[in-house]
Amino acid sequence: MARKGIREYDAKRILSKGLSEYSNGKFSIDKKRALVTPDTDLSLLEKDQKWLLDTKLVVKPDQLFGKRGKNNLLLLDADWKLAKEWILARMNKETTIHQTTGSTEGIITHFLIEPFVKHQDEYYLAIVQGENADEVHFSTKGGVDIESVWDSVVTFSVPVLDGIDNLDVIGKLPEMAHKDIVADFIKIMYKVFDEYYFTYLELNPFSVMNDEILFIDTVAKLDNTASYQCAEKWGKVDFPKPFGSIKMPEEEYVADLDERTGASLKLTILNPLGRIWNLVAGGGASVIYADTVVDLGEAEELANYGEYSGNPTTELTYEYTKTLLDLMTRAKDPLSRSKYLIIGGGIANFTDVAKTFTGIIKAIEDYQDKLKEVDAKIFVRRGGPNYKEGLALMRKLGERTGIPTEVYGPETHMTRIVSLALKGGE
Repeated sequence: MARKGIREYDAKRILSKGLSEYSNGKFSIDKKRALVTPDTDLSLLEKDQKWLLDTKLVVKPDQLFGKRGKNNLLLLDADWKLAKEWILARMNKETTIHQTTGSTEGIITHFLIEPFVKHQDEYYLAIVQGENADEVHFSTKGGVDIESVWDSVVTFSVPVLDGIDNLDVIGKLPEMAHKDIVADFIKIMYKVFDEYYFTYLELNPFSVMNDEILFIDTVAKLDNTASYQCAEKWGKVDFPKPFGSIKMPEEEYVADLDERTGASLKLTILNPLGRIWNLVAGGGASVIYADTVVDLGEAEELANYGEYSGNPTTELTYEYTKTLLDLMTRAKDPLSRSKYLIIGGGIANFTDVAKTFTGIIKAIEDYQDKLKEVDAKIFVRRGGPNYKEGLALMRKLGERTGIPTEVYGPETHMTRIVSLALKGGE
């Protein structure tokens, strides 16, 4: 599992769909919402979303950081003219964000615009995924630094296998207005949290007005290894880097490739000088391989995190692999140690192993001289459709290029090749 933060815009969009599905219309989120990026044409936006012209607005950055009000990055009760001026004055500007964890410098690029709604009571709700039970936290003192009033928070567990239907939620809440409504709302929110593969969900604050739930500020993380099975539920969702982190050009290139296909191509560079490069098929497998490297005590040498899945074409696999190899071969290890290319994955259901390996092989052939210069060694483990043909092609590649290559099929444990590479088989 990989817990990845998402924008508030996407969180509310996904929750809107889930609430409609699980509450039979009892709870909903106002769909008037706009995300402004550096590429947004504001004149076209106001034509497309005419509510901007006659609605009082809230504007705030949407880049995975909190304390927006305390950092003077929250505009309330504004008209469209003021909102535009406020956004343009801050767009693409370097900004220092002060939070309880310290200060972070970064560039503001994304803004969320929503209708401004006056409200009174402010509540806090957080749902956190656990191994055997999820935790629900609730307080009637939302809208502030919740840590400063944590003694007001009630916490209860929801066993993963039992669900929340038979839990006495209302009995766990403090005396308060709208108690019945809030209890029902928490039950529905938990179901959406569970079924839509959220790993963290926080509403701080939310409010109740005329028996309607008002979503004010939302923070959310998803299990991005569920991207494939949740593609229809989530729609197109962005997993931005934390504020202050800048994507490398290679990461941007892979993201662009990913947008052009129904397959999945992901790349995050952790350490460009690392010796261990994972070329892994499948989101779940990518997490397992990365965890295995860490478990073997080589976290500092892990160069990247990413995956290719969903049966990408040979050409897309070639472009993805070429990007990885270009990064891997830019510099030798300063201590003259070998570098490792781990080509792994589980047993594919429908990805044609031979086809994707053809793209990988072409990229390795193109970079064979550079791979030899950095003393690269290749370890392969794969199973699935046409895997025997694919593994045979890999063995021939090693013989042809002279790059040390060890090849294994599904009879070998999925991550065994990691210990074979790093620990000589321990």
